[in-house]
Amino acid sequence: MNQTITFGEVLMRLSPEGNKKFIQSNTLEFYFGGTEINVGISISNFGGKVKHISCISNDFIGDTAISYLNKFDVNTSSIVRSNRPLGVYFLEVGAVMRPSSISYNRSHSSFSEIQPSMVDWESSLKKASWFHWTGITPALCQGGYETLRDGLILARKKGITITADPTYRSGLWKYGRDAKEVLSELLEYSTIFIGGINEINEVLETTYSYSNDDFIAASKQLMERFPSIEKVFDKIRTSLNSSWHKIRARMWNGKEFRETEDLDITHIVDRIGTGDAFAAGLIYGLQEFDDYKAMQFASAACALKHTYEGDVNFATVKEVMGILEGNTTGRFNR
Repeated sequence: MNQTITFGEVLMRLSPEGNKKFIQSNTLEFYFGGTEINVGISISNFGGKVKHISCISNDFIGDTAISYLNKFDVNTSSIVRSNRPLGVYFLEVGAVMRPSSISYNRSHSSFSEIQPSMVDWESSLKKASWFHWTGITPALCQGGYETLRDGLILARKKGITITADPTYRSGLWKYGRDAKEVLSELLEYSTIFIGGINEINEVLETTYSYSNDDFIAASKQLMERFPSIEKVFDKIRTSLNSSWHKIRARMWNGKEFRETEDLDITHIVDRIGTGDAFAAGLIYGLQEFDDYKAMQFASAACALKHTYEGDVNFATVKEVMGILEGNTTGRFNR
């Protein structure tokens, strides 16, 4: 595999142990995460080469975050530093009928200072064959949007495969730009769309339902609107409660519709980063398998992430393939 580029904010996550609320606890666990580094680390765990580009605090917390990325062989040579603090979010992990709760502290983080002049995209993309972006980055700040846009324009010129995960979150778009306008512009440079009906409806201003027929129709209209997009992949989550979910996926690649079987996750350890695990599995899978098997691999990777604490999927290719082969009993490996 050639190098995959990820670009986005690095965050520190603070959580009480287990399923406690903050008011119950005097101690916190911390993890590093962020949508794009979750994808990058997972791809690296699969054996891929990854470079992450970001702006990180110029202090011991930033040093620790970079060391964390380096531990997983993620290239950090294009990361720039800022005197502002690293972004933080607080998580209370729910259980059964009690949902999880998140509060972000990132408005004035180090990444909020990112500007196009800070990133040498020509140098950063020199060995790249893949560029993955999400809608989180352009939602955070003007500089994030402009820097990402410049990287995508150059990546497109170089013929690099570009995966887009729009991840629309209305609460993030606070700096004056219109989400639909920005996401539509960035999708012009993208080749693979990772998202479902909600994301397509947001971009196209349509009202498609969640049926397979509507998914196919929505995918076709998306491809007509954005001719560079060649394939659409959608992860479907069925939530029975906070601790028990089912995962499956479907695709339209311009030629055929396919759908995977449900994977039953009866006891969730940690849901954070599971969508990122799906994206990472898909990026890896599309470089190794056909479209359908890549989607199966992504679904299994997503399911496995639910068993790891923290934001990152630590699963290996062997472990994901074990799920695809039907080894879902959790018996000891000896």
